[in-house]
Amino acid sequence: MAHILAPTTQWQMGITKNPANASPTTAKMWGSLLLKQNKKGSSKSSAKFRVFSMKSENSTVNRIEKLLNLDLTPYTDRVIAEYIWYIYFSNIRLIGGSGIDLRSKSRTISKPVEHPSELPKWNYDGSSTGQAPGEDSEVILYPQAIFKDPFRGGNNILVICDAYTPAGEPIPTNKRHRAAEIFANKKVANEVPWYGIEQEYTLLQQNVKWPLGWPVGGYPGPQGPYYCGAGADKSFGRDISDAHYKACLYAGINISGTNGEVMPGQWEYQVGPSVGIEAGDHIWCSRYILERITEQAGVVLSLDPKPIEGDWNGAGCHTNYSTKSMREGGGFEVIKKAILNLSLRHKEHISAYGEGNERRLTGKHETASINTFSWGVANRGCSIRVGRETEKQGKGYLEDRRPASNMDPYIVTSLLAETTILWEPTLEAEALAAQKLALNV
Repeated sequence: MAHILAPTTQWQMGITKNPANASPTTAKMWGSLLLKQNKKGSSKSSAKFRVFSMKSENSTVNRIEKLLNLDLTPYTDRVIAEYIWYIYFSNIRLIGGSGIDLRSKSRTISKPVEHPSELPKWNYDGSSTGQAPGEDSEVILYPQAIFKDPFRGGNNILVICDAYTPAGEPIPTNKRHRAAEIFANKKVANEVPWYGIEQEYTLLQQNVKWPLGWPVGGYPGPQGPYYCGAGADKSFGRDISDAHYKACLYAGINISGTNGEVMPGQWEYQVGPSVGIEAGDHIWCSRYILERITEQAGVVLSLDPKPIEGDWNGAGCHTNYSTKSMREGGGFEVIKKAILNLSLRHKEHISAYGEGNERRLTGKHETASINTFSWGVANRGCSIRVGRETEKQGKGYLEDRRPASNMDPYIVTSLLAETTILWEPTLEAEALAAQKLALNV
């Protein structure tokens, strides 16, 4: 993100209101998602990718489409709630190319709700997700955040949940619980931490798991013309990016922009500025929506931090961060103190910043080496970048460029707050770090 603006009031609300004329994302929006379409017969796109493309009014597909797009609001107060949770194991090979594992299940709620506290807890079979043994497999879902459902429309909702044992203990993969504790700390809450998260991702062809737009088994021209580019030979997957952008806005996610990335077939969107735990909730919901859109488009979403080896950019999740003290007069000194703390806990942060990140953080392709902490003004080859405007104004924010695209936002955001607000190094360690980093604090 270029800069962090004032946060919306959404972070204090359970659900964002949307204009009455807003409409859900329907099957008809996916018509131009495929770059190469089969034009035989009357069908304008391959049924293999999009069954909704058939035009016959009497076809089974058309009747299914009408049912999918039914607006239930005039007929019933009941709504569909899609309970969403995620699984974040320490080895992304367990869960395939996406680098994340999002799950969801639906249930009927008797009436529209505006806050997650109005929703019942639910459960799922943890033995089927690798999160519980078969002899005691029940895992309990606690609703934590609500978003409007862009796929079903109406009063239907997406519900971000975290997972607990029947005794009420957070299960090991539940990283939201610890993050919520950190953000509830009075010292952290008083600093009103803002986050702007830049989520990069790669689109892969479904059958060959090779980037969208690339010749199968081959390579496109070298990097250079693709970043923020336009044209059939430079931009691959724009419709998916745009569909995701609009679906997130409909849902109430605080998405602030999107752009094509340096490697062809790679995209980025930004979420924020968000306050505290909201950042993680919004990123996870935005990822779920992206998974659903790529599912409908017949394209595979990858959050692998280095999907293609060689002279190609990796995929990160740069995290822009500021506190109240950083945003006020004299804030640059607070930022430099935060950089000192971050340097002293570099290993702890790297270990929590995503799997496979060592393949990305090589010191090349706009990254710093994973083994060396560095900072600089306007330097995208550093661990921490400070913007020119922040230096000029003497206040603002820092950008942590180390997190991988598959990072858990609950871990990254809460760890930044913990290291820069709650954690205090020894004076000796601080002095040595300041000398090493040429920081006068």
